[in-house]
Amino acid sequence: MSFLRLLAFALACVSANAFGAAVAAEYPVRPVRWIVAFPAGGANDIVARIIGQSLSQQLGRPFIIENRPGAGGNIGTQLALSAPGDGYTLLFVAPHNATNATLYKNLPFNFLRDIAPVAGIARTPNVMEVNPSVPAKTVAEFIAYAKANPGKINMASAGNGTAIHLSGELFMAMTGTKLVHVPYRGGAPALTDMIGGQVQVMFDNLPSSIAHIRSGELRALAVTTLARSAALPDVPTVAETVPGYEASIWYGVVAPKGTPAAIIEKLNNAVGTALKDPGVQARLSELGCTPMPMSPAELATLLAAETEKWAKVVKFSGASVD
Repeated sequence: MSFLRLLAFALACVSANAFGAAVAAEYPVRPVRWIVAFPAGGANDIVARIIGQSLSQQLGRPFIIENRPGAGGNIGTQLALSAPGDGYTLLFVAPHNATNATLYKNLPFNFLRDIAPVAGIARTPNVMEVNPSVPAKTVAEFIAYAKANPGKINMASAGNGTAIHLSGELFMAMTGTKLVHVPYRGGAPALTDMIGGQVQVMFDNLPSSIAHIRSGELRALAVTTLARSAALPDVPTVAETVPGYEASIWYGVVAPKGTPAAIIEKLNNAVGTALKDPGVQARLSELGCTPMPMSPAELATLLAAETEKWAKVVKFSGASVD
């Protein structure tokens, strides 16, 4: 009896694998929606559209970017993770997914448990930038200016607990400055008010700000990685003034838990092909991004490590959202 059961199990596995391979061979047979949990125009949206265009061309079906902002990225995340695990709903992920696990106390999902990692996409620094009306031209000058005007400088972010917010909180903690946090529903509206002068400083994702920096609408004081960015080689790092400061941004794609492994593999291969394309590489480079190809297992390791890292920063900053 045990032999027959073992044989039946083996045949079932072969059948399931054959079915999964057949499904993957045909996938996708209809448009795929790729949820970005922030408004159009922000860094997440820009990078997703670059990769999504390549996936559409490779796989022959539209990969439609669907912006679902709100609650620091949780609205879009919940929508994606509650969708069927059939490969037709994807989620663009970034540090907010790691920070929200600690920042929010009553999430309706468990991010690490409820996802099927697909692929890494890119890394990029944040950039500490100010409205040109701010007199500071360097990080040291900004620190002095902030200490001379405690509680009078508005710091914009894409929302409570986002990487943009926590990059600023870490800066305040390490420099003893006191900035007034002004959260927005995404990076794009925050940038609009930055340019308009309603807020004075922001630790924005480089892809969404670089054009405004180059045009002179915003002034870059520093990048947040330990090394300078090739996209802004003359801009120093925060760490050159504040030793030990570091905050880098990463982008990836996941699917809901239960998505067939064969579809995950097909998507991973397609993202990898996109990241090897010279045209895609050039567009990412213009935004200050470095390609970050990863297997599903490597992305899972990164997500777990980042969730642990940012949990410490959230607790250190005292940030919390009910």
